[in-house]
Amino acid sequence: MQLHNTLSGRKEAFAPLHPDRVTMYVCGPTVYSYAHIGNARPAVVFDTLARLLRRRYPKVVYARNITDIDDKINAAAVKEGVSIRAISDRYAAAYHEDLAALGVALPDHEPRVTEHLPQIIHMIERLITSGHAYAAEGHVLFHTLSFPDYGQLSKRDEQSLMAGARVEVAPYKKHAGDFVLWKPSGTDQPGWDSPWGCGRPGWHIECSAMAEALLGETIDIHGGGHDLIFPHHENEIAQSVCAHGGKPFARYWLHNGFLNMRGEKMSKSLGNVTLVHDLVKLLPGEVIRLVLLTGHYRQPLDWNEDVVADARKKLDRLYGALRELAEVSPAPGVGAPDSFIAALEDDLNTPAALAELFELVRAANKAEADEERSRLKAQILDAGKLLGLLQQSPEAWFSWSPQAAVGRPSAEAIEALIAARLAARQAKNWAESDRIRDQLKAEGVLLEDSKDGMRWRYA
Repeated sequence: MQLHNTLSGRKEAFAPLHPDRVTMYVCGPTVYSYAHIGNARPAVVFDTLARLLRRRYPKVVYARNITDIDDKINAAAVKEGVSIRAISDRYAAAYHEDLAALGVALPDHEPRVTEHLPQIIHMIERLITSGHAYAAEGHVLFHTLSFPDYGQLSKRDEQSLMAGARVEVAPYKKHAGDFVLWKPSGTDQPGWDSPWGCGRPGWHIECSAMAEALLGETIDIHGGGHDLIFPHHENEIAQSVCAHGGKPFARYWLHNGFLNMRGEKMSKSLGNVTLVHDLVKLLPGEVIRLVLLTGHYRQPLDWNEDVVADARKKLDRLYGALRELAEVSPAPGVGAPDSFIAALEDDLNTPAALAELFELVRAANKAEADEERSRLKAQILDAGKLLGLLQQSPEAWFSWSPQAAVGRPSAEAIEALIAARLAARQAKNWAESDRIRDQLKAEGVLLEDSKDGMRWRYA
């Protein structure tokens, strides 16, 4: 398996530190609101990587955190007059529900910051003792000049680091680029007792402490969005390496590219922030997942109406092939072909893997021998499983209807209209047959002729 390591800037052969245990940590959501479609991209990408790793290695331990201490959570709690836990629980539950619709499995561990305050405080104490951090005016800061390799991940010089960090100028800092490990809380802010007074942790230290607690001092893979390379991941490296006496923190750093909306950066000012919570009411979750897998994970991806429509057509084709194979039992013990696995193991090349999947579908549509059809069905299903696709029956896929649709006829009503249309055709009442067809079309139902009779699906 080859993975592109942001730290080295090139693809490297992946070999875990311990062959019988692969560890992976991915930065998860800050739960103060619903997740947008850009937040879903790393969740889908690293869920797919976890599926692949589990195919090859006997044990994979995957952790994805929830940040539930944050100023935005505080602001939301104050606005609603509720606790920060009420806000974080609500939006963590929504995040789980939305990702489940996209076929994203829960990680092995989902640590919350509020549950790891002792570990965070202990790591800060070690950094102070080793001379890499210092307390000042109720704050604790990491001294970046104490870590000579600072900037290695993002490939930035000190001037670029300063500009990228948008550093806060404060008289208590030894160096302008020093970042906060612990900060004091006012009377109107959530706070926890610590050796430096009542306060709360800085953002970066949280992930370092949780990764150490669950996965160990050196982990195999650390993932997240490209926007986290600096300062978040750069700061994680500095803290963790210094807290662990110089041991490497993560051996492979993987970052997914940005997701744009119709060619523009997603932003509140442009009014183009699209929430997963809204999308899953309008689109099948597998359509959303397929769009996020159609581009290589490291490249930018554009979300627009055309790519969504194309993804839905592709899934229609995949499920259509499985519908034709409905009476065929998948061959036991047959998995995805080597060419498909090779594509995924080449730095998670999902576009190439999808091309291999459609080659299987083309072959299945032409196959006549029962043995070949049985083998191809097994390969299609296994390949789909690795991508998190084809996880429902063709009947469920073609009968999916958006929650927001009003006036959509039920499956029973559609079947009754189709029966009435068939009776009209048998009576050569073409006008009535056309009327029923047009009625169904107007109500968002498409009819398709097949060798097994008339089929339908929601448009």
